[in-house]
Amino acid sequence: MINIIGKRYFFFLFSLVIIIPGLIILIVNGLPLAIDFTGGSLIEVRFESGQLPQPAQVIAVYDSLDIADASVQTTGQGTVVVRSSFLDETGRARVIAALEEQFADTVVVLRFDSVGPTIGQEVASRAALAVLAAAVVIIIYITYAFRGIQNAFRYGICAIIAMFHDVLVVISLTAIGSVLVGWEMDALFLTALLTVIGFSVQDKIVVFDRIRENSGIYRRLNFETLVNHSIVQTLQRSINTQLMTVEFMLLALALFGGVTLREFALIMLVGLLSGTYSSIFIAAPSLVVWENHEWRTWFRRGEARASA
Repeated sequence: MINIIGKRYFFFLFSLVIIIPGLIILIVNGLPLAIDFTGGSLIEVRFESGQLPQPAQVIAVYDSLDIADASVQTTGQGTVVVRSSFLDETGRARVIAALEEQFADTVVVLRFDSVGPTIGQEVASRAALAVLAAAVVIIIYITYAFRGIQNAFRYGICAIIAMFHDVLVVISLTAIGSVLVGWEMDALFLTALLTVIGFSVQDKIVVFDRIRENSGIYRRLNFETLVNHSIVQTLQRSINTQLMTVEFMLLALALFGGVTLREFALIMLVGLLSGTYSSIFIAAPSLVVWENHEWRTWFRRGEARASA
């Protein structure tokens, strides 16, 4: 039998190696929030001549209109994306007119999004509240569903630990992407994150339910062996279900879905892979750590090695 539980600390360490670089980037640079959460305006334009101006030239146009905090990004589709402080329709018209005058070219507006700072703060607070509310409901539901076995609340807590593991993986990926390719946390990011949470918890309940079933069948097995046996029984189902129903579709969307959906598809792809991984290698092993109260010996082992 595959000894997954016996290598649990290796899997915990592997997760930390993935998560910590992104957290360091967040500590240094802060959250890469889009205008959906911070407020502001985004304009994506195309110049009819096909000649793209330099970012510094576009920023100079914004500065001449006394519009602060402008940042410019060119895309692989021959367009220019400009983010700035909040603009209304009048402000947008002034910007387009100034760009056409400065570069003597016709400017086609492909996208214009504008969110006030108050609305942006409200969206951010509600997003955080949605994640916390989902966590509380999951704990209550799993505790109730597993009420027939001992320490049922542990299953809910371990599911939340693994869920936050998946959230941190997604946030870490986005933080790294913000440095490499300019990713931002926008409304699509929130949609991907909540979807990952839903799929993640679903897969963990399947593994936990097998542990519950086996608890009544293999009563003489110690808890660690029981959990490992249950994981192995659900391993093929967990992997096949995710790969066949979701991951291949998301991979195709990331490869052929265009620039607009690529970030969303990649976040979903990695997030759902993380959900499957955490169901097998984080959630159930956490139950074993809790059952054995292993944290009591973590530092003692270090002290023993030091004294030796």
